[in-house]
Amino acid sequence: MLDLPELSRVVGPDLDLGRLLAAASADRHRFVARTLTEWRTGANRFDQPGEGFFLAHEGGEIVGMCGLNIDPYANNPAVGRIRHLYVLPLTRRSGVGTLLVAECLDLAAGVFDRVRLRTVEPTAAAFYTTIGFQESAEEYATHEIALTDAS
Repeated sequence: MLDLPELSRVVGPDLDLGRLLAAASADRHRFVARTLTEWRTGANRFDQPGEGFFLAHEGGEIVGMCGLNIDPYANNPAVGRIRHLYVLPLTRRSGVGTLLVAECLDLAAGVFDRVRLRTVEPTAAAFYTTIGFQESAEEYATHEIALTDAS
């Protein structure tokens, strides 16, 4: 059985995404670089109430990242948004992504009624459905998960 990675919540002005940035750039994913730029400029440090940014570590190396924001497209502070989930290619399918999203959903519980996200990647869409998200027809979300009972 594989050991699960350690997770850390990132706070403060410093953020080093090293290997993630290089791998994402090679995969032509720009959002890791955007995450770093927004963090360094203070545009988004996942530091509003109910928000958080997490890194997964294995053997002292960062192997994944995921954040939770108040959904800027929902116009409703009770809706959260999973942002910038990225796992190193060699670490995928080992539970890292599931662990990172679960950490975000644990943080969201009691703060948000539901959490949404948007992805255009078919593999990512299948991943989110597998871990409990439902497909969404909303304009700015492809998937969502309810965190409270609507009854």
